[in-house]
Amino acid sequence: MGAPDDAAVWRLDDSRLLVVSTDFFTPVVDNPYAFGAIAAANALSDLYAMGAIPFLALNVTAMPVDLDPGIFREILRGGAEKVKEAGAVIAGGHSVQDKEPKYGLVALGMAEQGALFTKDQVQPGDVLVLTKPLGTGVTTTALMRDQGSQDHEVEVIDWMTRLNAAAARLAVEIGVRGATDVTGFGLLGHALEMAEASSVGLSIHLPAVPLLSGARHYAEMGTFPGGTRDNEAYFGNRVEFAAAIGRADRMLLFDAQTSGGLLLAIPEKRASQFLARATARGLMAWTVGRAHDGQGVIVRAEELKISAER
Repeated sequence: MGAPDDAAVWRLDDSRLLVVSTDFFTPVVDNPYAFGAIAAANALSDLYAMGAIPFLALNVTAMPVDLDPGIFREILRGGAEKVKEAGAVIAGGHSVQDKEPKYGLVALGMAEQGALFTKDQVQPGDVLVLTKPLGTGVTTTALMRDQGSQDHEVEVIDWMTRLNAAAARLAVEIGVRGATDVTGFGLLGHALEMAEASSVGLSIHLPAVPLLSGARHYAEMGTFPGGTRDNEAYFGNRVEFAAAIGRADRMLLFDAQTSGGLLLAIPEKRASQFLARATARGLMAWTVGRAHDGQGVIVRAEELKISAER
């Protein structure tokens, strides 16, 4: 696929596509099992962001020689159980020595030719739907600095270990074609990738954007990871903010996410159907903006209004 997409795609035949991606990183939480599960969910998310179903994964690890073997086992167990939850299997992998632990996956999935999601399929009028709240970067950084609460730790781990599988299946059912997942570039960075690939403008309405319960508090404290500040520096000149939007909220929209939700561009006439089915299945989904003629991303301070299904 094109350079901005979330995974590589190889056509197997007239109907089947092989989708391949990889991702790994250093620990974002202190719990080894949770770290393994988060890293696996994050790597698998690239497949879901393309509309693919995972079937195979390989471990990718880098571990210090003096690391407690029990910690290493827990990281691998967390990853393996998350891959199993996704309906896939781990068939080996590779490890090297390093000063800092790192873990992730090479992930393989299958997609149907007519159901592939890409970033260049957004159309003016599409409704933007987000399937997880923002704030994992600022929250986990606060926790790693011992400035966060236990309740917020439980909440952020819960969201980061959730697979995007059910949301992706529903998006395939509805006929979504434009999608990505929100990870290291933050909501605005990934939205800009979609806008530029599709030659459209996107509007994000700040009041509609969901946040983890402690995210704004930590944003006011300034506990953002370095990646969030990099995002602001790199993408900031392509984003237009309403004057009423303050610094903390701007940074939350740039916040580098780990295992974030899907950002789906849904034709307006199908958006209410998607949201109704999501509610019926117990899935979380928020309408956060829409696509329009133009370019770049505009962040608005007013509420978002979406018309009923036509």
